[in-house]
Amino acid sequence: MSPETAKSLETKTKLLEGALRTLTEQGIAKTSARTVAAAAGVNQALVFYHFGSVDELLAAACRYGAEQTVARYRPRLATVTSLSELLTVGREIHEQERAGGHVALLGQLLAGAQTHENLGPATAAGLDLWIVEIENVLTRVLTATPFGEFADPAGLARAVAASFVGIELYEGVDAVGATAALDALEQLGFLLGALEELGPVAQRAVRHHLRRTSRR
Repeated sequence: MSPETAKSLETKTKLLEGALRTLTEQGIAKTSARTVAAAAGVNQALVFYHFGSVDELLAAACRYGAEQTVARYRPRLATVTSLSELLTVGREIHEQERAGGHVALLGQLLAGAQTHENLGPATAAGLDLWIVEIENVLTRVLTATPFGEFADPAGLARAVAASFVGIELYEGVDAVGATAALDALEQLGFLLGALEELGPVAQRAVRHHLRRTSRR
């Protein structure tokens, strides 16, 4: 790799991280080439040199941030062995992301998507990275349960992701209510966990009931 290429990549990374920091700390309304460049410690002309526009930079930063975050949690998600554990891990991730300011960042990205057309697809692509990881876990753990042949891991993954996004945004106006919602999801996980621990005879009965119900 040439020194010029290495320097260019370094500058682009600074701008991506500067954009994410600006969105989190100042909000979408105050995010501009000037504020991002100041956060990145570079000349604002480099925003346009490397990305063409502020909107393109924000879209790239959204994807970059999602890739970095998902990569950080992928090893932990790979160890999940049950539905109840998945919900527990989801709550742990939520707490860590909130403490790191990433919940506020998501809110700004979703708000910005209403007026910055590039942010909508980029935010959706970032969420899709999470959905893929959740779907992988659900496919793996549901196979060993009575629900394996009836569940739709892809649809469930989107439902789980949407639930956590909703809770994260809801938390900004009703922290107690958001905590209660997370508690309820965790309780659901415990109930599902109890079904997972049924003996083979009881599991066959559950499967039989589900097959009969699904044919109605």
